[in-house]
Amino acid sequence: MPARSGSDEVPAGSAPAVIRAVRILDALADSPTGFLTLSDLAREVGIPKSSASAICLALEAGKLIHREDIGYRLGRRSVELGGAYLARMDQVTEFYDVCSSSELFRHETLRLNVLAGIDTLCVARYEGHPALRLTSGIGDKFPAHATAQGKALLARLDDAEVRRIFHGLPRLEVATAKTMRELPALLDDLRATRERGFAVDEGEAADHVVGLAVTVPTRGVRSPMLAVSVTLLDWEATTERRIRMVAGLREVARALGNPMSSTGAGEATPSSGLASRHGGSPVNT
Repeated sequence: MPARSGSDEVPAGSAPAVIRAVRILDALADSPTGFLTLSDLAREVGIPKSSASAICLALEAGKLIHREDIGYRLGRRSVELGGAYLARMDQVTEFYDVCSSSELFRHETLRLNVLAGIDTLCVARYEGHPALRLTSGIGDKFPAHATAQGKALLARLDDAEVRRIFHGLPRLEVATAKTMRELPALLDDLRATRERGFAVDEGEAADHVVGLAVTVPTRGVRSPMLAVSVTLLDWEATTERRIRMVAGLREVARALGNPMSSTGAGEATPSSGLASRHGGSPVNT
């Protein structure tokens, strides 16, 4: 699914047919059943059926979509392209290695995410035993303002850039009763995130689920900006456990980041944020 922004403007000079083809792929990816008819696709993209048919023929020839009796679905080529992208991200392989070898995280649910406009995209998920099934899987997107990993990534940007990304949205998308609804509230939360050095989601993405996240130090100007997060049920998210999880996340982030870097986003101590809200003691990294 293409990255969403508040305005979703089409860049000047873009090829209309390519933009429409991307939107057709987007619509198929978003379909609850995985299938859409030609009429459905034309309606979703806002083009005549004849135009949708021509684009679908080209996508089908490239094996990006597949036609069956009940409609179109994504083709195997889309999986191959996604796999090729992930295979070139060294941090994905390292993420699984670090999580599986960690005594702290071997039974937890962790995710590696990138920022995609106003959403976060999950590029890797380590499932503890038992896995927490209330969270997103690989390839899933979720509103960035409602998740710990999204807020960790947004906090790397200045307020002006965050306003630009969300420009045109009258209200923020709501996932639970605790989700922030207004941009000023999000900006306040991001300032607090920068001060404490890690991000928190207190049931804002899913009821009774707490998320903690830090960003990964980048490996160069071409490296994607990543965030690593852990998900807990609210009843088990005690102050002591949060402190241990944040410290552990920072170790994972360091392992995935630039080995020559001794600091990174999320290296500030978590003490002030945890102690003030949950009555815990400071912890230093």
